[in-house]
Amino acid sequence: MSRSSFVLAGLSIATAFAANAPVAKPTYTKHIAPILNQRCVECHRPGEAAPMMFTSYKEVRPWAKAIKEKVVARTMPPWLADPAHGVFKNDRRLSEAEIATIVNWVNAGSPEGSLKDLPPSPEFVTGWTIGKPDVVIDMGREFTVPAEGTIPYQHFTVDPGIKEDVWVQAVEARPDKRDVVHHIIVYILPPGTPESAARGEQTERREMLVGYAPGDPATIFEPGTARLIKAGSKFIFQMHYTAAGKERVDRSYFGFRYATAPPRYHARITVAGNNFFKIPPGDPNHEVKSKYEVKQDMQVISFMPHMHVRGKDWMYKAVFPDGREQILLSVPKYDFNWQLTYELKEPLFLPKGSRIECVAHFDNSPNNKYNPDPTKEVRFGPQTWEEMMLGWFTYITPVDPRTLNPAIGGQE
Repeated sequence: MSRSSFVLAGLSIATAFAANAPVAKPTYTKHIAPILNQRCVECHRPGEAAPMMFTSYKEVRPWAKAIKEKVVARTMPPWLADPAHGVFKNDRRLSEAEIATIVNWVNAGSPEGSLKDLPPSPEFVTGWTIGKPDVVIDMGREFTVPAEGTIPYQHFTVDPGIKEDVWVQAVEARPDKRDVVHHIIVYILPPGTPESAARGEQTERREMLVGYAPGDPATIFEPGTARLIKAGSKFIFQMHYTAAGKERVDRSYFGFRYATAPPRYHARITVAGNNFFKIPPGDPNHEVKSKYEVKQDMQVISFMPHMHVRGKDWMYKAVFPDGREQILLSVPKYDFNWQLTYELKEPLFLPKGSRIECVAHFDNSPNNKYNPDPTKEVRFGPQTWEEMMLGWFTYITPVDPRTLNPAIGGQE
């Protein structure tokens, strides 16, 4: 997966070949391990979200048939974007040749092969995908998650004592007790912002820094791009817990790495959201729209749509000042279990006066097997049985505005 921080010593010739043509008689060591290392091991390793490990033949072999089923159905690795719209650098899809190679391997009895063909294992920093952080900050105190019941969102304000402005190249939020942490959002509370923003009020005064949810990778910016954290800033942990049948004590955290050189681009996260919808009982295809007015020239670099269990599909569209329209991302089968971020291969330049429009559909009918209660009207709310319509996206602007050149797509 392209967002991982591991470094491979080099792809084998077999891996490069398998990307273009299937291997008729593959072995684990020569053909399957390179695919799993590149596409799967980031999550299928100790301490990460996946329930089984894929770091050795002994671990992979019992799951061979299940792996075949998942890759043929294209449910693994998880990727929900319609390939007809947008080109994404973190596209997780396996090629047809890679899928065929896995199928051939399983059909042949999943042979191990020669150990001399085994590629080097990916290198990870235990507990992180961004590498070793320069700074780690936790919630400031422990929170006891009850064994049962509904748990309101929890907010924890932390003052780490930042004495000077810092630029952040990579940032990652980590759950302490993964089984009860549904999601984490860490906000920056700029200096001088009233504490009411920390309690969930005046949300426009705080800036999203990083989030954690199933399937959502860490944030690693390209060289030359970084987030600014101003001196005196505090952080708000917004924690969504779900009871898991036994009491748990959580102290989640996040870490970041400093930019190694002065950045050219300043990255920010914002949202095209709608909090005022009403989904009628039993409606199988209720439409909700939102928009964001572009008030300054910017370059969009990623998207993250968010709905709950009634979410059905999602689409981002750009409307340019001259009226031209462009679909930026289409997710035809939204899946609440995979909160994915879609990173554009090339930044999209949006001039001032453009709009980002989002269109989402919700299935509140009995045919939706995840629907908690199709007889109820549904409105915006934080709990899973309520709904959200949040079109998060990340954009960049030049630290020095003179460097933005629209004639070449906003690139220098």
